[in-house]
Amino acid sequence: MKKQESEKQQNKEEKKPINWKEEIISWIQVIVMAAVIAYVLTTFIIANSRVPSSSMENTIMAGSRVIGSRLSYRFGKPEQGDVAIFVFGYDCKECGTSYQETPEGICPVCGRADKKNTTVYYVKRVIGMPGDIIDIRDGHVYLNNSETPLDEPYLPEEMETPQELHYEVPEGHYFMMGDNRNYSADARFWRFSYISEDKMVAKVMFRYFPSIGAIK
Repeated sequence: MKKQESEKQQNKEEKKPINWKEEIISWIQVIVMAAVIAYVLTTFIIANSRVPSSSMENTIMAGSRVIGSRLSYRFGKPEQGDVAIFVFGYDCKECGTSYQETPEGICPVCGRADKKNTTVYYVKRVIGMPGDIIDIRDGHVYLNNSETPLDEPYLPEEMETPQELHYEVPEGHYFMMGDNRNYSADARFWRFSYISEDKMVAKVMFRYFPSIGAIK
């Protein structure tokens, strides 16, 4: 008897019409929660970036996508040798100009404010730390007047140096270069050679496309 009553109750529950209002609210809650989690992850924990050029080959090949840890620079400072994601400048939505961030905080062509434009992120390697003296000559980088060049096993080929270059990194700034030196538009060619610490977004940890691998 009890079994029959249980089966009848189960049949009633199965035949109970779907409450679409509750169903929609439930789905909205799931979507909102997923959006909140994604926002927290991408804003405070990780940074996702695409490397469109060959400037970091062979460490990161052109077209690769990488993940960086924001926490590395939120609770610590960049270190020499880090591969980092940083804010380089902006793509102006008004005139289409791509430009390095200026002290004035506006597009140098049309005057549109940086905050109204699309942020441009770069991925390069930290070569010079705050206060470092950098000399580039004979295909090598020399730090702080050392007679021994910086050991850079990640370079795919010797760097071409048609002229000697000298830099003195200001406090609170970093000197960034690509690993593929002969094909990298980096600090050697920028209007402003140094990246301020507040523009350093994340330390690159691994590549996830087109293949998965750690970045060193």
